[in-house]
Order: sequence, then C-alpha cells, then structure tokens
Amino acid sequence: MDLGHTEEEEEFRRTLRAWLAETLPKLPPKPDPLDWPARRAYDMGWQRTLHDAGYAGLHWPEDAGGQGATPTQHLIFLEETERAGAPYVGAGFVGLLHAGPTIAAEGTEEQRRRWLPPILRGDEVWCQGFSEPDAGSDLAALRTRAVRDGDSYVVTGSKIWTSHAEVADWCELLVRTDPEVPRHRGISWLALPMDAPGVTVRPLRTLAGTAEFAEVFLDEVRVPVANRVGEENDGWRVTMVTLSFERGTAFVGEVVACRRTLRELAAAARANGRWDDAALRRGLGRLNAEFTALWRLTQWNVSEAEHALRRGGTGVPGVGGSVFKLRYSQARQELYDAAAEVLGPDGALDTDVPWTADRLSSLSYTIAAGTSQIQRNIVAERILGLPKGR
Repeated sequence: MDLGHTEEEEEFRRTLRAWLAETLPKLPPKPDPLDWPARRAYDMGWQRTLHDAGYAGLHWPEDAGGQGATPTQHLIFLEETERAGAPYVGAGFVGLLHAGPTIAAEGTEEQRRRWLPPILRGDEVWCQGFSEPDAGSDLAALRTRAVRDGDSYVVTGSKIWTSHAEVADWCELLVRTDPEVPRHRGISWLALPMDAPGVTVRPLRTLAGTAEFAEVFLDEVRVPVANRVGEENDGWRVTMVTLSFERGTAFVGEVVACRRTLRELAAAARANGRWDDAALRRGLGRLNAEFTALWRLTQWNVSEAEHALRRGGTGVPGVGGSVFKLRYSQARQELYDAAAEVLGPDGALDTDVPWTADRLSSLSYTIAAGTSQIQRNIVAERILGLPKGR
C-alpha cells in the first residue's frame, strides 16, 4: 500500500483546485430536488463542463474516451471536488460509474463508440434495471425473460428500484436468456433504449419525498442482439464487473462528504453546549476513527487496483469494495443518529440544512448496491474462504 503522492499527482491536485475555485462560482442555482427533469439538466450541464475541461471520465482508459488517469488521480479528483462542494454526478451516476465502465471493459469497439462518448459529454443518461420485485439483491433469481427472435430479443418482465428511470435514455438491463441452465449461467446484460415500445415507467416516491427510483414494466420489448454486452448467458460475469465498480469507488466522494458533516456536527456541538457531554464526544470521536479508517481502506483498494494495472491487469476494483461498502453503510446511519443527538428535535428538522432527508436517505445504504447480508456473504466466501451456506 502506497499512501504517498508523487509530484505529478500533487500538481494535478493544485491544478484541479484552481479550476474548481474559478468554475464553481459561475454555476447556475441548483434546481428543486423534487424536479428530476431539471436535476437531469443541471447534472448533465455539470458533466459537460467537466468534459470540456478535460475531467470527464478521468480514470477511464484513453481508448474509451477517458483521460487514462491513474486510480490515485481519480481518488484525488473525487476528494477535491467533494471538498470544494462541486455538484455530484446525480442523474449521471449509473452511466458514469456503472454502465460506462462496464462497457469500456466488456463492450465491443462498436458499442464503446456508440455509448461512451454521449455518457462522457452528458448527452445521455442511463438507469439500472437489475432488481426485481421477487428477487431484490438475489440477482440470480431474476425472472425477466428475453427470447431470441432473429436479430432481436423479445423482453418481458418487470424491474424495481430502477435508478433514474424516469429521466433515462438507456437502461443496463439484466435478463434471463436460458431458463434451463443453473440460474447464474442463463443471464445476459442488455442495453435497453428507454423509448422502445412496450416500456412503461412508474416513479416510486421515497421516504425523503424524491422519486429517483421507478418501477419499469417490459411488455414484449424488442432489443437488438447488437445491444448485448458480453456473450449470451455470460451476463452474470459481466454483472460482477458492474457491481465491482458500484461497490469499489462509487461511494468514495460520499466518505469525504461524511467527514465534512462530522466536522460540522462537532462545531454545532461546541456552539450549542452539547460538547460538554463526554459520551457524545466519545461517540463523535469513534465516528471520526470510522471514517478515517474507511478513507484508508479506500486508499488501499485504489493502491491495489493501481499496482494490478501496472502488472497488466484491468484496474477493475476487487472484492475489497464489499468490505468498504458493508461498513460504510452502517457508519453513515450512525453519523445521522449522532446528528439527531447533537442538534435535538428542532435542529434536526431545520429546513435550511437537510439533516432529516439525509438521515432517511442513509437507511437505504444497507440495501442499495447489494444488501449488507449479500456483502457479508461475499466477504465470507471470496475473502475469508469460508464454505458457502446451504
């Protein structure tokens, strides 16, 4: 593990900081958080700004349209943009952090040319069609069927918790293409155009009042075979590539945000007299240690990926991302429990600071990107080498 930075990396940090300081004050006001079409326009406008400045797809390989930056430079980028209060990827989350890297790693040259440039420019938004009402995090139990008919698949089924479906142009879709083989082996990964006949989207409103998820119903939707990423029935392996990105570095910026929130809580406790409570101080100190450890774990995972890349590997995050995701999900919930204790009922409900919305949002993190139970299985079986449960 290498925690140091080269002079080139420090120069990258200085240049990025200067660009952020110049660019961020010029951004338009943020839209209403409940207005997802407006949020899409805002998020994609920021993505286009990054693209024009040479920061889009920073860690993507150059032959995929990226900048070919090292994993460490990517980590610096995430750290500095979060510290500066830059917009998050928002509606571009699935395309930039899931589908795009998967297509870059597994797609054909034609697929890479078709889908990657619009993602990087902020022209097209992707959603994720993995979970199903009767499957959830058990992706191998999915039932959405895709039957081959000439040069197309005819897809019938439904998806749930489909991130950003109501504003998406494309969906990374998991389907069952062979129901006769063991369930992990009969899955394929398709790129579904969301405007195809037979696609119905019904937004789902969360506890926080937003609708970034939706149900998607598929009624004999025709998807070209050319939209399949990877071989037919090899979708489980392709999906593991997708999930390794989702669990590997997708939450890194949020760790930086949580550390900033923790500092704000400590300042609030000093201001309102709660700092005199020794038990509360110990709790905040433990959370500080938790998030510092998570940041170090992130650096370890990135360092491992960078060394693998130098040895001719892919740079795809490994299963260590599951350790990170498992602990981060719980630590985030504990952070907002501490916020309620520091601020009290009145402060926690302050509409100028979205504590309540963030607390409600934190509840989903032990479910999103694979439940904590799934992560524990991955850690047990793939890292610790324990036998599979029966």
